[in-house]
Amino acid sequence: MVLNPTRSTSTLLQLRFSLRTFPRPGLICALDYNSLFMTRHAMVRRLLRLFAVLPLYPGVAAAEISATNHPIPGISIFSESRAQPPTRLFVAVIDLRNHNLRLRVAAAGPDPDGAGPWQTTLMRPTKIAEREGMVLVVNGDFFRARGVNDAEGTNATFRSELWGAVTGPAVSAGKVWSISANSRPCLAVDQSGRANISRLGSPGTNFLEVVSGNTLLVESGNALPQTKQLRHPRTAVGLDAKRERLVLVVVDGRKPGLAIGMTYGEVAQEMIRMGCHDALNLDGGGSSVMAVREPGAKEFRILNEPTDGRERAVANVLGITFLAPAKTGAARD
Repeated sequence: MVLNPTRSTSTLLQLRFSLRTFPRPGLICALDYNSLFMTRHAMVRRLLRLFAVLPLYPGVAAAEISATNHPIPGISIFSESRAQPPTRLFVAVIDLRNHNLRLRVAAAGPDPDGAGPWQTTLMRPTKIAEREGMVLVVNGDFFRARGVNDAEGTNATFRSELWGAVTGPAVSAGKVWSISANSRPCLAVDQSGRANISRLGSPGTNFLEVVSGNTLLVESGNALPQTKQLRHPRTAVGLDAKRERLVLVVVDGRKPGLAIGMTYGEVAQEMIRMGCHDALNLDGGGSSVMAVREPGAKEFRILNEPTDGRERAVANVLGITFLAPAKTGAARD
């Protein structure tokens, strides 16, 4: 076990360490999730108590957790890698109590056919995020593209400007632009700005933002049974019980020896470990991506390794915008 404090410009302790993950979610959650917003001294006390119990859990897989990065006040990002089985995931925790942060859902390009079946033209997530002024972005809903069959790598034919349509309900800035005949699990922001996870089919006018997935992973703190057991790259989103913190997780996969992906059940356990009370699965596979734009940076930095070898053009994204606090006090002549 190695504990190396790194240079920090905030009151939060940033660490690079190796530790053992536990079969009991609550223990590792105390480090990975709740500790993200602790002061330096409180964090050290918690780490000492946590490391004291490590000998009680022999034989579990080692994990390397990166230093926590705080690109914007209220956003914490870290990554985690394990050897057995080969696993790599990227986690962003957003403090929804920070009123300068806004959760946004954005369609890709313009609607290409008006009242026709297609809703948008595909764009790469970072391009959508740049246009919308986001500081953090992940891919959104499952989607279809005209004339395209799903494939990966050099065989992938999801390209920008292709006509596309999401498979579930979608709302952006209060405008409903997609509905579903069947209800689907959704992350929604209501008119009061409160986020929640529930099943929706045709969102009403009381929603500001809605993005949908294909399955609920966690409900009321419990992992839901899943029939599909294949491992793939994944993107998931969850909320804590108070709906004050949003958790975004992107899992790399289809990289033998490095990252084999996760099943729905495995992702559900990760979301519980990160403190989620409810969570859902967004589009995955070659679409899975997480990117961040640091303050002052001109371009986004993609954190994971998309399986196409580049970020895939998609139909919509889920992102965070940041409104810089207004300066107080009048300027003097």
